Amino acid sequence: MTPRILRRAVLQAFRASPVRTAHDGRAHRNACGRTNLPLKVLRLPVCAALLCVAAGQSLAPAAAGQRAGLSTLSGEQLRAVGIVIAAAPLARMPLHIEAIGRVLDPSLLVADAGRLQSARARAIAAAAETARLRGLYQLANASLKALQRAEVAQAAAQAGVQQAQAELRLHWGPLAWFTAARRAQLLGQLADGRALLLRADVLGRQSLGVIPARALIDVDGLEVPARVLGPLPRSAAVLSVGLLLQIPHPPLGLGAGARLPVILEGAEREGRVVPDGALLYGQQGVYVYRALPGKTQDGDTQFEPLRVTLLQSVGSGWLVSGLHAGDRLVVQGAGVLWSLKGLSRGSGGDD
Repeated sequence: MTPRILRRAVLQAFRASPVRTAHDGRAHRNACGRTNLPLKVLRLPVCAALLCVAAGQSLAPAAAGQRAGLSTLSGEQLRAVGIVIAAAPLARMPLHIEAIGRVLDPSLLVADAGRLQSARARAIAAAAETARLRGLYQLANASLKALQRAEVAQAAAQAGVQQAQAELRLHWGPLAWFTAARRAQLLGQLADGRALLLRADVLGRQSLGVIPARALIDVDGLEVPARVLGPLPRSAAVLSVGLLLQIPHPPLGLGAGARLPVILEGAEREGRVVPDGALLYGQQGVYVYRALPGKTQDGDTQFEPLRVTLLQSVGSGWLVSGLHAGDRLVVQGAGVLWSLKGLSRGSGGDD
């Protein structure tokens, strides 16, 4: 089969297959217009099978001495499926992430902090009562039953403290680790209107890796600085990473429920820019395919999957870490290599 006929058969099979990539036209965008993690279907079984059958490639497991996970293709096969190999350029850029912010209602924090304070007061009172009855019991001036009731009440009060602490952590994240004095100071600032709390959500992300150092909030075209207090638990409603921000001296009229664009900034980071088409999203993380230097004895090219870490979106690609100078990556057709690996693994036990 000639390369032209093989390529035509692969493309026809791909168009006819219901398994397609879900990243057509970079449609997965967040509310700020930025592209987040694209969702890709990693398997192209029909195309990979045609490629292997037409080129005579075996689907048996790797031979002894061959590194696991390697895919080997000849030059004819590379041309047939349109695989393109290129280097990833080095880049240094500051952390710059777009997010959507929502001003939080401070009365909810007052309620949660108040529940924790009252729970601690009840626990202290219950512990004192238990100690008093224990002393009286030792002097035969209190019954065992009264002491046991006090111990039960103390345990219940301590459980109430733990529940209130968990609710504060769940709703307010880093504020749960504030000292009582620092939290009281913040509550005073919120009550006087000298500060606001805002939740910033980076949509489509499950992790940031590095907490941004500062934030800028767009309020009617004005950039208002904010402090990043720390991460918040993920919302069940949307896939996002949440951060709690404090706005000192907020603009007048800005109140709870307002939604505002947020820019999260941080220190400059170094990495390599990889196009979207080179990234594969698996259960263990994000991967690219790297072409090994040199050729096999038959003149074929070998590829291995390499795990990388996404740092931030850059135009039509991502700044990633985990690559080195001289790495040549598959920037087009990486899904075919991933499918070949899956077919080889699945056919290992069939005789």
